Amino acid sequence: MKTLRKVAPYALGGLFLGSGVLHFAAPRPFEAIMPRSLPARRAWVYGSGVAEIACGLGLLTRRRWAGPASAGLLLAVWPANVRMALDSGTGRLPGLADNRAVAWGRVPLQIPLIWAALQSRPADDRP
Repeated sequence: MKTLRKVAPYALGGLFLGSGVLHFAAPRPFEAIMPRSLPARRAWVYGSGVAEIACGLGLLTRRRWAGPASAGLLLAVWPANVRMALDSGTGRLPGLADNRAVAWGRVPLQIPLIWAALQSRPADDRP
């Protein structure tokens, strides 16, 4: 378990960096899963991409703020994952996002990702 706690923030940091870049390279799939009530979805996609890149870099460099910020970001984007799951199978979503099993699988995945984020405390902060 100790090794998993050590590796988890780095894995999440890499995931955040990759996903953050995708927010800019291919924003449409991210727009499609956002709650429809949000205005200016492209701006939200770009903003969350910046946040993911910042959190990813923070996790990889073990910044003190990165764990709580990453957990907060994961909580903030959870409604998009729920929206994706609710819309799955309707043809509204592109590619794999329209697969019900994939879409619903993402919803509980946020829990271990939040756990991974919170493992990023610097070594001197651990009990």
